[in-house]
Amino acid sequence: MAKIVIKVENISKQYRLGNVGLGTIGADLNRWYQTTLRGREDPYLKIGEENDRTQKGSSDYVWALRDINFDVQQGEVLGIIGRNGAGKSTLLKILSRTTTPTTGQIKIKGRVASLLEVGTGFHPELTGRENIFLNGAILGMTRQEIKSKFDEILDFAGVERYIDTPVKRYSSGMYVRLAFAVAAHLEPEILIVDEVLAVGDAEFQKKALGKMKDVSGKDGRTVLFVSHNMTSIETLCESAILLSQGGIEKMGVTKEVIKTYLNKTLNNSLKREWSFGNRPGSEFVKIIKAEIIPELSKASDIITVNTSFLFRFAFDVLKDGLNLSIAIEIHSLNGEHIFTSGFAKSRTFNKGIFETTCYIPGPFLNIGSYTTHIQIVKDNLELIHRETDVLVFEINDTARSSGYTGKWPGILRPSLKWEIVN
Repeated sequence: MAKIVIKVENISKQYRLGNVGLGTIGADLNRWYQTTLRGREDPYLKIGEENDRTQKGSSDYVWALRDINFDVQQGEVLGIIGRNGAGKSTLLKILSRTTTPTTGQIKIKGRVASLLEVGTGFHPELTGRENIFLNGAILGMTRQEIKSKFDEILDFAGVERYIDTPVKRYSSGMYVRLAFAVAAHLEPEILIVDEVLAVGDAEFQKKALGKMKDVSGKDGRTVLFVSHNMTSIETLCESAILLSQGGIEKMGVTKEVIKTYLNKTLNNSLKREWSFGNRPGSEFVKIIKAEIIPELSKASDIITVNTSFLFRFAFDVLKDGLNLSIAIEIHSLNGEHIFTSGFAKSRTFNKGIFETTCYIPGPFLNIGSYTTHIQIVKDNLELIHRETDVLVFEINDTARSSGYTGKWPGILRPSLKWEIVN
């Protein structure tokens, strides 16, 4: 029977937004009196809201995590996924003892090495060599043990030329290479890795993922891995946890957890319909509904770079004889305008409900999250309505034989025809 090396029991973490403390001396003294002198529960923990970053709250307190319970067995590779703000990084910081939980407890058997962000555990003024020995000492290793692993670390990191340079002069990629090499080779029983691997290049990502497989499979060590790259999670992890607004929404077999995450993320935004009184538009046209229909293969219900789409929306023309042209815009979520597509020329509409469809072939878009805008122009000149962020969708990657799971450079990823002549 596998040994449990991490036991998380009723973990919750509350943060106060704004200033530290409760805002008044009286409240701070009351908290100290109730918790320290009388040994009671903190009376102010009853205050707080779910940590939904998209909604304006009415309280200064949020629960970054709420009632988290799970076990991790020795040798298990556990993936932790969820949207930004779900509580992933907070959970890892508690597990790595960077911060403490507000309530609950964790029980960990073994040494923990964590790589939570670029530069974790390194002193910027020390050289790479000095930081290797410092990290080893923190993990409880003797100088001789660290020396025996030194050449291995250096070879894996590929920063031999700069090993006696202060790490504050390293690039982010060099920083992560060395930090991961140290964390993976100094033999911790538990390795905790956040999204930082995305900083590395293709060669490093392939080596890092292979090393995490080795330390769990061959050495029987435990790995906790957070990533927004579902291909990496599915490739590396046997089991996964889906966090949502600070709580566990699903845990179990990785493939099923990823399916739940993607379905929830995308199904909420792939279709939208407005009630009669709330339809966006103008005195000329009202938008009724919009949807994205992916042409999914039988083998997968995940939208990938190879998936083709239908973008369809219905609109109500309110006056006869309108000369209209309609277009859609695709933007990345960080504001890049990817492309605009519309009618080749405007056409005349009379009163009535119409439906229009745009076909987007795959492969075309690169992996990432995208938002769709609709614009309606009258007489080729007058913009009568532009509806932004109508639908949001995500493009995921496909497995690659090369083993590289990072994002290909560029906004688009079309399949173009190539020819070689000898």
